[in-house]
Order: sequence, then C-alpha cells, then structure tokens
Amino acid sequence: MTERENILRVFKGEMPEWLPRYGGIGDDGSRGVSPTTTILISFMRGFTRDGDKDLWGVPYVGAESVNGATIPKPGHYILDDITKWRDVIKNPDIDSYDFEKLAAKDTAHVDRHNSALGLGLYTNWFQGIIAFMGFEEALIAFYEEPEEVKALLNYIGSFLEETLKRAIPTYKPDYVMLTEDTATAQNPFISPEMYREFLKPCYKRYCDIALNAGLPVVHHNCGRCEDYIPDWIDIGVSAWEPAQTMNDLVGIKKKYGRKLAICGGWDSMGPAMDEDATEELVRAEVRKYIDTFAPGGGFAYAAHGLKMKPTQKDFMRQAWMLDEYENYGRHWYDNH
Repeated sequence: MTERENILRVFKGEMPEWLPRYGGIGDDGSRGVSPTTTILISFMRGFTRDGDKDLWGVPYVGAESVNGATIPKPGHYILDDITKWRDVIKNPDIDSYDFEKLAAKDTAHVDRHNSALGLGLYTNWFQGIIAFMGFEEALIAFYEEPEEVKALLNYIGSFLEETLKRAIPTYKPDYVMLTEDTATAQNPFISPEMYREFLKPCYKRYCDIALNAGLPVVHHNCGRCEDYIPDWIDIGVSAWEPAQTMNDLVGIKKKYGRKLAICGGWDSMGPAMDEDATEELVRAEVRKYIDTFAPGGGFAYAAHGLKMKPTQKDFMRQAWMLDEYENYGRHWYDNH
C-alpha cells in the first residue's frame, strides 16, 4: 500500500494501515514527496504578489501582519452597493481556459503514485463578498439585502461549479478541497442559521459535484468553526483541516469518529512551539498529540515545528517531531 492509498482510506472513513501524515515538510523545511499534494488551478492563483488582482478585479497587497502574504487591499473595495453587483462583478469566461493544458502543467510535479492529489479552487463565496466590499459593508448586506447576497453567491458559485466540473476529468484528482474561512479564533463570523440560509446551499452544490464523481471532500476552515460541523457532515465533507485547537477537538472526535477525519489538531501555539522548548518536551507533546487523536482512526498527523520565518531552532524542532512521528506515531496502530 502506498502513502496515497493509505491516506485516502482516512478521507473515506476507513481505517488506515498506518497513521498517515497530512501534507509533508522535510526536516530541513523543504517539501518533497508528500502523502498529499493539494494544488490550485493555476489561473486561480495569479494574485500572489503585491499589486496583483484576482479574477474578479480585487486588488491584493502584501501585508507584514501575515508575513508578506497578500490580502485584499484595504480601502480599495470594488463594490460599495450590493444591489449594483451585476454592474461590477463579472465571472471570467470559462471557455477561454484550456483545461487539458492547464492540468498537464499544474500536475507535472506531482508523484501520482505515492501522493494523493487534492484539487482546490480559489473558492470565493463568503470570502469573495468580503473581498469585494470589506467586512463591515458585506455583513450589513447579509442583513439588509439578503436576496441580493444570495443572488451574488449563486452567480459566483456558477463559475466555481463549472470550473470544478471541467477540472475533475482533466486533473483527475483523488480528493477535492472545499476552502473557505468563516470563523475567527473565538467565534464564527455568522450564525449557524445564516450559514445554512446563505452558504450551505452553495457548498452543497460544489460538494455534490465531487461526491458524484466518487471523490471525498476535505474542508479547510480555520478558527473556532465547530458550530458548522453538522452542516459539513450533511453536505458530505469527510475530513477537516487544520482543525485548530480552539475547537473542542476531543469532543468532536468522540462524537463523529471516522465520519469527520481530523487532519490537523496540532497546537501551533502550545508549549512545544516555545523558543526555549527542549527536545524532551517537544517529543512528549508529539506523543501526547498522537495518543489523543489516533485511537479509532479518523486522524492524519499534521504536527509541524516551523513558523512563518523559521529559525535554526525551528528546523531542529521539526527534525525532532518528524523523528517522533516515524518512530512512535507511524506504526501506532500496530502497537496499541
């Protein structure tokens, strides 16, 4: 069995032969052959530099607060009245893209035998409206003009859905990513009731395309977003990353088991990440992490020791952690 086959068992709610890793970072910080390789369709990732615009015309700018990554340029929103969105927001011409050529280019570096290929789009429903209008105006629009918000979400979704339909037979992914952040570290941005009214129908149509093609759906959602989990299960999501620790991960695992695999759950702000963390402490935290989430399956190891701007100590910590995974975690199911 390959790493690819093993982690796909987790995404499908089955027991893996060994404890898989989700993603993969070498002990020197390099990314080599990974159990999973998630890619974005290349025409959707062209706004990675300061001054770039996304497919809908939103300008992006590098920000020190996110270590140079790009965010929608503050104060330069393209839509100031949700009722005028039809005059401003234009979906790209899907027929202008050659999906066969894009797939050949975008997947050329992927080891399709050993690494499960995840297909991601620049998903643009909730975060798209925020990028178009800014948080304050967008959230006000959800309350004051709900039908216009729904119409815009459905319009954006029509492009994303058609893109996914054309990409699946050309990219031939092993799983599909549903990528959207709908929560802060403390609470969701919108209530579960609003989530079900506005966003869930869009996500369901998107997930149905993947599920009807026999592909599992892995959902990326940061922050304390556990309020939405029943809805994820309902639309067919079977794995969640990064599953951050501000959620009740122990309770979630107990409740859902292998129905919702936790691909993450590592405390990136915990004691193992302190600058003065000893090797003994780091290894103990990794074992504790594995012992907490491995029982019963439904878990992919995703601990990491690197920060946005890694130091030599970070690389050392990463080496300890990977060594602990290889010697303690990988064969956990054989030993417990």
